[in-house]
This record gives sequence, structure tokens and C-alpha cells, in this order.
Amino acid sequence: MERRSFLKATGSAAAAAALAGCSSDSDETEGTEEGTGGGMDSTDGSGGDVGTDLKQEGDLWRVNTGTMTTMDPIEATDTQSGIVIQQMFDPLMNYPDAQPAVEGLMAADYEVSDDFTTYTFQLKDATFHNGDTVTASDFVYAFERLTASDNSSRAYFVLDSLGVTHETTTETVDGEEQEVYEPGTLGVTAVDETTLEIQLDAPFASTLEMLAYSSFSPVPEGMVGDIEGYEGEVTQAEFSSSSPVGNGPFEFDTWDSGTEARVSAYDDYYGESPSVDGVHFAVIESDSANYNYAMNRNADIFELPTAQYDPGKVSVEEEDDQGRQNGTYGELRNGDTANYSGVSTIGVFYLGFDMASVPKPVRQAVAYAMNQHTVVEQVFKQRGEPAYNFTPKSIFPGGPQNYNDRAENEYPYGYDDSQLGEARSVMEEAGYGENERFAMELTIYESGTWSETASILRDQLESVFIDLEVNQAPFNTLLERGRNGELEMYSLGWVADWPAPDNFLQLLNPPQTDTSLDFPISYVNWQPENGDAAQRAEEAYQSIGDNPAPTEEDQAARNDAYVQLEDANWEDIAMLPVYHELRELFWYDHVDFTPPAGMGPSRQKMNTVSLGDRE
Repeated sequence: MERRSFLKATGSAAAAAALAGCSSDSDETEGTEEGTGGGMDSTDGSGGDVGTDLKQEGDLWRVNTGTMTTMDPIEATDTQSGIVIQQMFDPLMNYPDAQPAVEGLMAADYEVSDDFTTYTFQLKDATFHNGDTVTASDFVYAFERLTASDNSSRAYFVLDSLGVTHETTTETVDGEEQEVYEPGTLGVTAVDETTLEIQLDAPFASTLEMLAYSSFSPVPEGMVGDIEGYEGEVTQAEFSSSSPVGNGPFEFDTWDSGTEARVSAYDDYYGESPSVDGVHFAVIESDSANYNYAMNRNADIFELPTAQYDPGKVSVEEEDDQGRQNGTYGELRNGDTANYSGVSTIGVFYLGFDMASVPKPVRQAVAYAMNQHTVVEQVFKQRGEPAYNFTPKSIFPGGPQNYNDRAENEYPYGYDDSQLGEARSVMEEAGYGENERFAMELTIYESGTWSETASILRDQLESVFIDLEVNQAPFNTLLERGRNGELEMYSLGWVADWPAPDNFLQLLNPPQTDTSLDFPISYVNWQPENGDAAQRAEEAYQSIGDNPAPTEEDQAARNDAYVQLEDANWEDIAMLPVYHELRELFWYDHVDFTPPAGMGPSRQKMNTVSLGDRE
């Protein structure tokens, strides 16, 4: 099996590949990857009694979040769970304050072999929350769980993204022979108690960045009996809900999936000890309830729903070297002026097409009709940047300036312009007209901003012989329909698992988009029979895989391939980029913290937060 190809044959939950970066927008289900349901919403919209009680609870860092699904780092695929897990579990590497450059966390030091396939890590002296010393064997056990457990949603990260060496065996699944991972054969070894070795089958330039993902965090060896050779001290159901044991700055306190979660400061943390006693996460789904909760000062830090957001109240005082715009916002409804930070996250929101059912002229007509600038300015109130490439600006080859130059000078469907005349022409050339219209369904997840965007687009397309029916679906339902090949056109987003273009452009690798696969990574069915540039796209992605090393030469080859793949998508319009999110946070004056950079809040640890007196 070829590394960084799509491993249908792993036999594990490769669905993570289709979920890892999927994200809804900032208006409805803030930061979620899988979508959320339920939540806490009192009759007056205040967010319930939890926040009121917290006013008397001292030094707790209080934040709003959506519904969480698990406390097990190998199982989580949603951002809300990831934010909490990030506080309790420490992997080898870390993105400090969510900056897209890693440094050692549990790794005190590391060495890389000359051929870039062997990584050797020296571990720091640390303990788990149960008092056990963290050893290299705990990492080996955690990697095996991530790869072999039926509860893992991230085996893809080990076997494919990293390409850790392993053996496979042939099994018959639904009458079809498949190569699946053979448990116990993973190339992860405890050399001694404090030395861990990871063997890759080929170089991978983003190895250290991948190892910053919380899925790779250690777990006390044998604690969970969900892989061969271990009976376990607790069941996975217990570990994931009421008994997680990690090695991070905070330890588990309590979790009610529809109401709240709490973590407490871990006194024996090996790194910088938390400045707060703990963190309280209030689970609130409703935009209005979230807003009222923050205005009642029940949250120390919060986000503002677009409906309550006024861009005229933002005052930016500086932009730092991470692109964070820092300043103030106000007045708020409660009379306060809040601190403000906005940063362009490493992600993209887009419209995808099932290319097998939506002809190329129709896809091109949609691209001509779409004005990304109008969407950002009118719908999202400038809370984002127009997207013309699938790869976000900060990691685009040649940097943001090259991204902008390409968009302004080379984008074929109109930069800051809705070209309805061109849309009409391409449809007429394909034989469409008033008496020969094309009808299709656009499925969006439950979002007010996407609903408004879809309405604008529907009205525009009516004049170019396209009848667009817009329907909403819960986020998980949309993903399931996509995997089953039941979407014609859809809205989704992708946020970085690691900050490199291939993490995004894998969604445009034609063989991985086939919805007849068990776990397609995207749902566009890009094939030569429906896309003139499909072969070029596949060859470009193959070139990325053929030049995997962290060397200047291989990086140059990958950069060329990234741009070729973007160009192929421009030609065939498999996915139409719409916007890159501007992630904005607001906090009261008693809070002292560094806001997250482009990797987002799910990659930020909260042990450096400090609180002053609340008024």
C-alpha cells in the first residue's frame, strides 16, 4: 500500500479523513467539525443556572462551547471535544498558542535519520494524572490504540498521513478481500523508558506537525482494554466519558454532554503550571443563548454571533507577526468594551459538486455567478477573506502575496465580480436555455449565513437557466449523504490537521473522491469522463507523494504540484472556494491571555491563562 494514498484497506475508521477538517461556519455551530445537537438554553436565553453559580466559584476560566462527543483522544473528531482533550493530554509536539510552527512538548529532544524515515525522541520527566510516570511504552500503547482499536477515528493518521511502517493481512469483508492492519506490527518502539523511536516507510515533510495532534498523546499502558493483549483497567466507554487519564496541565473533573464539562489544574504538571484553578466549559448551542450568557458576564471569553456583530465597533490597534489583529470592541450590550483579536484561520469554506451528476458548464456557471467578495462583505459582515484558492493564504506556495496575485490576475471566473453574462454564455454553448433549464439541489448544513449565501446564489442562477433548490440538513446527515453519493451540490469547510497544502489538496485527489469507496475523503466523484483536468490533478497529487522529504528540492517540487492541482480545480470546478474564516474572540478586562493564532483554539493550551478580579 502506498503511503498518503487513500487507505480504504486499513479496515479502521478512515472516516476521520472525511471528518478531520470538516467544519461548520462561525455563525451557527462555532468551530465544530462534526456538527452538534442539543445544548443548554434557558427560557430567558441566559444560558441556564450553571453560569450564574460560577460567578461565585473563584478562579475558573469560563468559556462557551458546543456539544462534545468524547474525552478519548483517539475517538474525537469534533473541535469541541478537541478543545477539552487538548487541556488533558500532551503529545510529543505542540503548536504554542496555536501558531503554525511546532516545538517539543513531551519531547525533550529528537533526532531524525539521514533518510528522514526514523525519528527518535527523548521524553521529558512527566507523570499521568493517576501518578504513574509517563514512559515510552505508554506512547507505544497509545499509538497501537490509535491504529488498531475499533474506537479509533484516526488510524488514517498513523498508517497513511505519517506512513508508520506496519504489516498487513488479508481479510474478507462483505465478500471482498482487503488488506488490513495486522495488530502489533507498528513501527513504534520503546528503546528504553525515556526513548521512543518511530519508523516511517517513506519521508513525510509534516511528521513533527502531525505528532502535535492530540490523538498521538500517551495513555497509561493497558488502561483501556480495547486492543489485543490488554484486558484494561476501565472500559473504553468509561475512559471516554468519566475516567480519562492524561498527562496534560489539567485533569478531568466532570462532563455532562448536554450541559457542561470541567477540568481542574494538575498540581504535578511537568510544564508551566496552570494559573487558574480549572476550566469550565458551558455547552450552549443557541446563538441567542450564547450571546446572552456572555452579556451576563458568565463567560470570560466569547464569540459574537454574526447577527449581534457590528464591524464598526472593532478598533484594531496592532497586527502581530502571526497576523492577529488585536484591539477592542464596543460598547457591548452590557456597556462594557471588550478586548478583541481576529486572525485568519488555516481553513477554507467551499461549495462542492458531485461532478458525475452536475455537468461542467453548470459548475462553471456557478463559479461565474459567485462573487466571493460580496458574500464576505454582505453576508459575513467582513468576518473573513474571499477564497479563490483551496489552500489558505498563510500556507500557500509563495505566501499570501502570491495567493493574492494569482487570485487578482489569473482567477478565470471573475475577481470581485459576478459575471452573469459569462455564466449565461457557457450554459448556452452547452445547449441550455429558457426551454432547457438545469435543476439541482444545494444541501447546506444548518447555518443562517450559508442560507443567506445560497439564497443570493439561487436568485443569480435563475437568470442563467439554473433552477437551484436549497435544502438544509444536520451536519452529520450531510456528511453521511455525501459519503453515500447523495449530494449534487453542498457546503462544507476544512480546517488544518497540519499546516501544509497537501492536508487540504488531498480532498481534490480524484481517486480519493469516489463515493463508491467506503470512506471517500470528499464527495465530488472527479473522473476523466466528467472533468478535463482530472488526470492532471491526479498526476499533481502523485507528484506530492513522490517528493515527500523535508528538503528544499522536494519542497519546490511539492509547491509546483500544489499550484498545478489548484489550476486543475479552477478548470473543472470540483470545489468552489468561498471564504477563509476570520476567527474573532472577545474577552473582558480581567482576563490575561494570548489569543490563538491560525491553527485555532482547539490547538491552544489554557495553562497560561490568568484571571484578575471580576467586577
